[in-house]
Amino acid sequence: MKAFFKVTDLNRVLEYIPEFPPVGTEEIPLSDTFGRVLASDIVSDADLPDFVRATMDGYAVRAASTFGASEGNPAYLTVMGTVAMGDSPDFSIGPGECARISTGGMLPSGADSVVMIEHTETLDSTTIEVYRSVAPGQHVVGIGEDFGKADIILPAGQKIRPQETGLLAAFGRETVKVCKKPVIGIISTGDEVVPIDSTPMPGQIRDINTYTLSDMVREAGGVPLIFGIVQDDYDMLFEKCSLALEQSDMILISGGSSVGARDFTIEVLSALPDTGILAHGISISPGKPTILAKVRNKAFWGLPGHVVSAMIVFSVIVRPFIEHIAGLKYKRAFGIPARLSRNLPSAQGRIDYIRVRLTEKDGILWAEPILGKSGLLNTMIKADGLIEIGINTEGLDKGAEVSVITLS
Repeated sequence: MKAFFKVTDLNRVLEYIPEFPPVGTEEIPLSDTFGRVLASDIVSDADLPDFVRATMDGYAVRAASTFGASEGNPAYLTVMGTVAMGDSPDFSIGPGECARISTGGMLPSGADSVVMIEHTETLDSTTIEVYRSVAPGQHVVGIGEDFGKADIILPAGQKIRPQETGLLAAFGRETVKVCKKPVIGIISTGDEVVPIDSTPMPGQIRDINTYTLSDMVREAGGVPLIFGIVQDDYDMLFEKCSLALEQSDMILISGGSSVGARDFTIEVLSALPDTGILAHGISISPGKPTILAKVRNKAFWGLPGHVVSAMIVFSVIVRPFIEHIAGLKYKRAFGIPARLSRNLPSAQGRIDYIRVRLTEKDGILWAEPILGKSGLLNTMIKADGLIEIGINTEGLDKGAEVSVITLS
């Protein structure tokens, strides 16, 4: 077990991400794509829009017909007709002419801009006054101005949000090729862990990690597959891990990653076929005893048993691995800038992750550390996010600028 103390640098662990292949792909209906990851580039097969359309209610005109127009010297235009929504106009616009048009309507031939209705006055059924000039292209969207034909409109690896769903609908995509959601096996270990419907005896705890990790897997784009509680028994754990390996794309074992005499995780992982132990101890706090193994090209994690430590390790390290095998390439993750509300000491040689609560005072966002032992669940309940104290930093001073990693 001496190798345990040869902790692996966090950045080195994250460098292993590309070694794990993404899961497969599937074709699903557009209505089911929210939150999924595109498996291939989406290329437009037409211009969007494919006609010049108005972006304001008003009158379609030739811009030159309005040049110099003002309230004191309006331009007088002849109304040639009305453009009905969804119709293609069968008339054209010449100098000194216009057509009534609504937002989204197709401009008649000869028109190159739209005068807002607020800048006009109706004189009679065929004549209007224009009080403000427009430039060519004003208040209209040109052909292909949104997306051009043959453009890559969405790249592979993009997570689909409502706006992406709308774009796919605009191009008539009834089905979409997406990455399959990775199945993440979850195993809880320990003689002291009992099901949540049991009343714990002295020295026992309910199985919290199965439920916290399951929801974190869902947030990361995976599908949790629960394998239940395994006691501190080598044969039972080996059998459960072998089953999870067959049915999952990645496996999380909570508990059993420390140097306790009855912790069999590292021994079981070492005994599984085609296994390499990539890390047995990572230079972070909390979460130092984390294990990462590669078993038949699948990531196999030994997470701390303490729920808070397990959740922080998942947020910082495990989640990027899940997102990678889920096909995600473009992640919009930005830390929230804030100022630290008090001095924070730290030991060099490890990365510390501190839970913080965000508060605003006098227009300044403050990160208030929530101090407490790693096993206290209330610290995560109170926290809005985490801040990182670097491996070569002895601490942070009050007022220091920090970046808060939000907790979903």
